[in-house]
Amino acid sequence: MTESITGKTIVVGIIADPIPHTLSPQMHNAAFKQLGLDYVYVPFKVKSLELRKAVEGMRAFNIRGLNVTLPHKVAVMQFLDRLDPIAESIGAVNTIVNDGGILTGFNTDATGFLQTLRGNGIDPKGKRILMVGAGGAARAIGTALAGQGANLVILNRKKGLPWAEDIAFRLKQSYNANVKAMELTNENLKIEIKNAEILVNATSIGMNPDKESTPVPAELLGPGITVFDIVYNPSPTRLTREAKAAGAAVIEGVEMLVQQGAVSFEKWTGAKAPVSVMRQTVLNEVQNEK
Repeated sequence: MTESITGKTIVVGIIADPIPHTLSPQMHNAAFKQLGLDYVYVPFKVKSLELRKAVEGMRAFNIRGLNVTLPHKVAVMQFLDRLDPIAESIGAVNTIVNDGGILTGFNTDATGFLQTLRGNGIDPKGKRILMVGAGGAARAIGTALAGQGANLVILNRKKGLPWAEDIAFRLKQSYNANVKAMELTNENLKIEIKNAEILVNATSIGMNPDKESTPVPAELLGPGITVFDIVYNPSPTRLTREAKAAGAAVIEGVEMLVQQGAVSFEKWTGAKAPVSVMRQTVLNEVQNEK
């Protein structure tokens, strides 16, 4: 982030609802400052009914780029001019780049997830993975895992079960993947977690301010499984705290936030992202919020 905002300052940001939990502004503005780039990153609360207007505003205000998160990752696609093939395959967008009024949607979640998994010494090929959730992030994660040859079970609440079934159908068609979708019930969770090597929370359950919630009861957790919670605020989450106490390996969501954010940063600026600065900024913010 530049020391002072002028008429030359390039604006990027994030659209979401809710927005207060996001740490992306702190992370990206620290990165801009580190590299001396005349950019500023701004959070925008956008209601679902106002999403079309927000995208039109991106053009009107010449906003260079936006991150897109809950609940807009899927719905925003219809308002863009172009889709990167990976984003189109995933069926969700988390990054928009504005090139002279032409808006292109990308998805950096899949890359961020895989880089984080591999950074923890895990190759997903052939692994039995249980994923809770079927939103935009789950679409990206499911695509990343299926593309790497993982075996995937997706659990989602009854109301959203068609979303999980749609992801499973897409992945079977595109990758001939071993994937199934089921309703998120205690019984299904109890059965499937016994067979899983990796549990992924791809929902927002446990995110600030609802930090005492968890998608998986503590009594179902134990040694022999890795728990990857994509929620990064708070860190650790209740899920990862209880998983660690039960003897499971854990992966916090902070690293995925940093890795996917670095890809977005590079698409907007053309500069190499200062990943270590971004990571330390997020970790500091998380500690300060405790």
